[in-house]
This record gives sequence, structure tokens and C-alpha cells, in this order.
Amino acid sequence: MSIAQRGRSLAVIGFLIAGGIGVLSSTQTWLTAERHDAAEPILVTGSQALALLTPLSLAVLALAAVLSLVGPVLRYVLAALGAAVAVLMSWWTIELLAIRPLSAVSRTVTEVTGLAGVDAIDGVIDAVVPSAWPVFALVGWVLLLAAAVFTLATARSWRTGGRRYRTDARTPSTAGPVDAVDSWDDLSRGTDPTR
Repeated sequence: MSIAQRGRSLAVIGFLIAGGIGVLSSTQTWLTAERHDAAEPILVTGSQALALLTPLSLAVLALAAVLSLVGPVLRYVLAALGAAVAVLMSWWTIELLAIRPLSAVSRTVTEVTGLAGVDAIDGVIDAVVPSAWPVFALVGWVLLLAAAVFTLATARSWRTGGRRYRTDARTPSTAGPVDAVDSWDDLSRGTDPTR
């Protein structure tokens, strides 16, 4: 079986892994704010550092579930949505890692110390040290982008749902007496079995 034939499974697994990494990382410590006064450091989780991390990760999991069911046109729409989430979350995560993220820790520092405002927080915080979790989440977003691009490239070749999901009218394959089940099937297809 070729990669194109297994496309649906590979794409859905990619979306699921990326969404799972996002949800898992949202509960872990992303940043540690070290204080000037050598008091207990302030730990900031992923969902505190990036407010949209949890909802968008859950949305990716929902996209994975829907992607396994929809037809060709919606596959492209869902892949585009997945790519947009991957690009946005990658950008925000890189931005968080590349600069001193006082804004990412400010809400949590305010809750712990009662101080508000960038100058007040800057006076309390000595350094903000990122953990490995933002990098792990970034790997998940790259995987999501790869799964979305793969979906866009292979969605047309995916197999469609089984015969049981079809509602189009079909002629019976055998000629002969019709039983009660066949009559009900004819009714379902919009055919009057009494004619």
C-alpha cells in the first residue's frame, strides 16, 4: 500500500500527535521567572505563557476527528485550517523563545507578587528561563504543518467511505423475487417497491 493510499491515516495521526503535544505541553512549565530577592522562582505553564495554546490544541484534535470523516472538499479546508494554526502557534512559540518574555510571565508574576506593570515586574524578575517544553511544542507545530501540507497534497487520492454511507440510488444486482429487506432498501433509495 502506497503512502498516498494510506494518506488519511497518516494525516489524522499527524494531527492527533500535534494536538496531543499541544495539550500536554499546555500543562507543563514553559518558563521559570527567577526573582531578584532569591525567593522561590515563579513557574509559568504553557497555557499561562500562551493563552491560546490549550484551545487551539483542542481544536487540532477536533480537526483530526473530522478529517477522518469528511469528503475531498472539506479535507482541503481542514488542512488549510491546520496549516494556519501551525504557522500561528510556531510564530508565537518562536517569539516567546527569542525574546525576554516578560509579557508572557507578567500575569502569573502579578498573581504571585501583587505587582502590576512592566516596570514593576522588571524590577522583581532577574531572568526568565525557558524549559524544553516550548521546543517540544514547536516540534508538534512543525509536525502539524507537515501533516496539513501532506493532506493538501494527497487528499484527492484518499479512499471514500464505504458503501453503507452512500445514499445514491442503485439498481439491484440480482433480478428475481424481492424480500422485505430489499423493499425497505428501495424505499430508502426513493423507489416505490409496489410498482
